[in-house]
Amino acid sequence: QLQLVESGGGLVQPGGSLRLSCVASGFTLDYYTIGWFRQAPGKERAGVSCISSTGGNTKYAEFVKGRFTVSRDNAKNTVYLQMNSLKPEDPGIYYCAADRLVYCAGGISIPYDYEYWGQGTQVTVSS
Repeated sequence: QLQLVESGGGLVQPGGSLRLSCVASGFTLDYYTIGWFRQAPGKERAGVSCISSTGGNTKYAEFVKGRFTVSRDNAKNTVYLQMNSLKPEDPGIYYCAADRLVYCAGGISIPYDYEYWGQGTQVTVSS
């Protein structure tokens, strides 16, 4: 069974940091672009970042540039999202998604383009 599982979410104060992980089971991530998306209550799912299959290309949404860093360890079948300087507008459920055809160098793309999704992990930013 192909599965993505996110972890690492939680409650953090403004200015704090979290590192999200996305682990794949049932398939290898080696050939997949991974996207990170977030969804706040009442809002549409928005692209946050993507990383190409080799890690050679990354993209970030403007609202996280300079604060978030995406990386991957294909040997561990895991992708990470390091989130620093978290802001009150960053909360939501964060999802990772995988697809073999998404071209990260061209942009994060839309949720519809990704085939596999995790269940999400909740991020809360509050003092």
